[in-house]
Amino acid sequence: MRQARNSAAFWAAIGRSRGHRVVRRRSFVAVDGDERAGLRILIQEPGLDPDELAELSEFARRAVGPVNAEDPFSTTDLSHLGMRNWQMPVMLRPPAPVGEPALDVVRVRRPEDLKEAERVVIAGFGLTGFEPYRPGELFPMALIDQPGVDVFVARYEGVAAGACVRLVHDGVASHYWVGTSPQLRSRGAGRAVMLASLAGLASLPATLTASKLGRPLYESLGYTAAAPATWWASPQPVALV
Repeated sequence: MRQARNSAAFWAAIGRSRGHRVVRRRSFVAVDGDERAGLRILIQEPGLDPDELAELSEFARRAVGPVNAEDPFSTTDLSHLGMRNWQMPVMLRPPAPVGEPALDVVRVRRPEDLKEAERVVIAGFGLTGFEPYRPGELFPMALIDQPGVDVFVARYEGVAAGACVRLVHDGVASHYWVGTSPQLRSRGAGRAVMLASLAGLASLPATLTASKLGRPLYESLGYTAAAPATWWASPQPVALV
């Protein structure tokens, strides 16, 4: 439930910063973007009634871009929309201090730093829907003005190598798009941005949804798997985090 609420708050912040429509219902939040950003659906309750499922389905059918949905409860079936699905663990880290990052990490405040983070994430996650690259499309400058949102960039020998986005909402910190540049992997950039973004949050629990490749890093930082989340995506090859 904590991950569901945080993810909805995060994507609402993304939607507002991009000027996209944010729709809130009892059981889901939908962020209706353009043909490149697509539609993001965040399931908020472990069960949708028939009317809610019908409305959600209509949003998906009318989407002008790719459709992605997160269901941390793994209870909502969207196969009738022709969507593929897979599972990743929701992970929880109890309140605890962390060590210092080994690399230089900046908390983004300047447009040039946000552009670096944006390019790292697009390359690191293979977000081909955001290519050709348009500065500020994935991470508008307005994003870092959203309540609770911070973006971090780690540099290896002066070059941007890792990035992540953190949202603190309702007493919970959660992380999104923890990625590294393909050319600079295995340099500790992912660990560095996580350590920097967890610093100062020793009194708060933290959540995230982990990919198979990212899970060992998160476990080494004190995260444990809490529950399997089901992710749904339209047939287009879309990378999700």
